[in-house]
Amino acid sequence: MDTTLDDPLVGRVLDGRYRVDARIAAGGMATVYRAVDTRLDRVLALKIMHPDLAADAAFVDRFIREAKSVARLAHPNVVAVFDQGTDGPYTYLAMEYVSGCTLRDVLRERGALQPRAALDILEPVLAALGTAHRAGFVHRDMKPENVLIGDDGSVKVADFGLVRSVDSATNTTGSILGTVSYLAPEQIEDGITDTRVDVYACGVVLYEMLTGSKPHTGGTPAQVLYQHLNEDVPAPSAAVPGLPAALDELVAHAAARSPELRPYDAAALLGLAREARARLSEAELDAVPPQARAQERSAAEDRTSVIPRPVGQAGPVHHTSRLERPPAPEQQPAAPAAGRAPRRGMLLVIAAVLLVLGIGGGVWYINAGQFTKVPNLLGKTEAQARDELSAAGLGVKKVDRKFSEAFERGTVMETSPGGGKQIRGNGAVVLTVSRGPEVVSVPDLKGRPLEEAKEELTKAGLAPGIVTQAFSQDVAQGSVISTDPAGGQKRAPDSAVALLVSKGRPVQVPSVTGKSADQARAALEALGLKVETAPEQVNSPSPAGTVANQSAAAGTQAAAGDTVTLTLSKGPRQVQVPNVAGQDVEVARKTLEALGFKVKVDRPFLSFSNTVDTQSVPAGQSAPEGSTITVKTKGL
Repeated sequence: MDTTLDDPLVGRVLDGRYRVDARIAAGGMATVYRAVDTRLDRVLALKIMHPDLAADAAFVDRFIREAKSVARLAHPNVVAVFDQGTDGPYTYLAMEYVSGCTLRDVLRERGALQPRAALDILEPVLAALGTAHRAGFVHRDMKPENVLIGDDGSVKVADFGLVRSVDSATNTTGSILGTVSYLAPEQIEDGITDTRVDVYACGVVLYEMLTGSKPHTGGTPAQVLYQHLNEDVPAPSAAVPGLPAALDELVAHAAARSPELRPYDAAALLGLAREARARLSEAELDAVPPQARAQERSAAEDRTSVIPRPVGQAGPVHHTSRLERPPAPEQQPAAPAAGRAPRRGMLLVIAAVLLVLGIGGGVWYINAGQFTKVPNLLGKTEAQARDELSAAGLGVKKVDRKFSEAFERGTVMETSPGGGKQIRGNGAVVLTVSRGPEVVSVPDLKGRPLEEAKEELTKAGLAPGIVTQAFSQDVAQGSVISTDPAGGQKRAPDSAVALLVSKGRPVQVPSVTGKSADQARAALEALGLKVETAPEQVNSPSPAGTVANQSAAAGTQAAAGDTVTLTLSKGPRQVQVPNVAGQDVEVARKTLEALGFKVKVDRPFLSFSNTVDTQSVPAGQSAPEGSTITVKTKGL
């Protein structure tokens, strides 16, 4: 049934420009319509706030904040916002129209996805959120409904209506925004939101794509919230046997209950996702999970090839070998009865020795022959440890990460089984990799060039955060003025550190309006500013060839190297003078001033007339806009 037939907005033109064609979706805050921009003749989406909410200033502010926030995020994986406005009771956003479906539609239709498809969707989502995070914004409502998949295969993040600046207040006590299935524990418990709540939600979405179901379920929202607070997101392989450990690790990192254990933003998680993909074989990427809808499976795939084999069954199975007896001794000619007893005794001794050797060999093979010694990996990097295990014929079961004062960040601090222990020849080892000290000291970066400062932060186990700029009298342009937190303060590893970078000493821009182009250029370049001339000239009161406008207003501050654009004058516009003779003086004044002229009234001595007798520029002739025209009254 087409619900758009009963919608009063369908068929209406908002703001004299946007023709509403059909309703696409409705939510608790707004309804989305497909519309046509009649001015540019293009299809777009109109997001219109419910009229009953438009009276609430807080809702309107949040709605408009979406337009401003997304307009700053010029990214191919973010749904673009073109315009924002109000028409009567309707407050709207004009947005990019994506022809396709949502990730929720895909999951509802297909169930669990192949790892390749899940990563193909996750990576552009993280790229979009990473751009938002590095620009200082948090989405706060990531879920499959807000991931749009176009008919052309493009992936875009939508609904930044809940977006918030990272440096604004981060506590939402009293109202938790977002969908309960994707809320991070700190959102539920304290109302705290930063970039890591989006990371958590992406971890939950990845779990759902890999398994076809949400990690936490319950009969009521309260039950789901309780599980978020008290239960870890399970490994996807628990629901999809045989799923690679690299994907388990990726979900575990992203959806860790403690925000300190998660990547600090979506850009960092994107790096981990790409590392995980690189560790997967083509067969692992294209494996179809059992939870996928049967009709979606390729006819070329049978069930045995789809269901991953149990761990350890891929290679040859080691059975205890049966030791072969040596060939029977050659038959000797019959001996006299007197000599038979010694020979029989000798044969019994030989048989006993062979039996002992056979049993001993079997015991050795069972207890040692099919086992491999785990190499000593302590202090080695994760990559080195993986290489040594591979060379020994062993694999990595999973990688845990813990804080350590004794081991450098990124090195192995523990293995299970430990070095020197025996493990089956095709077994796997658990690596525990050091995250470095539980707290890290922020380095003093004042005066360091920006790129060098970022390297120092990474080396210290911290993450470069948002970069802002300011003028400085004593710090060179492009170098760090200060950090937040300041140098010497302690922070958890992977915490983001904001950088304030110098724009150099401020330069006060002088007024060059009315000067010749050469004079203006010389004055600005003497202050270290760059000068460009606009390709087109404009009419202005200034003489032709002089500066009519400058892009940086006089008195404002600019940095050395900034560019000031000069617009040159074509001279005043010539305007035809009307006939005002015989008009009242005030009427004539208004007529001439409306055309851009200045007016002077000349009253002869003892003249009491208010009627114009003559005018200085005859009617029908042209005069420069802004010039003065004298009107004279009749004297005695």
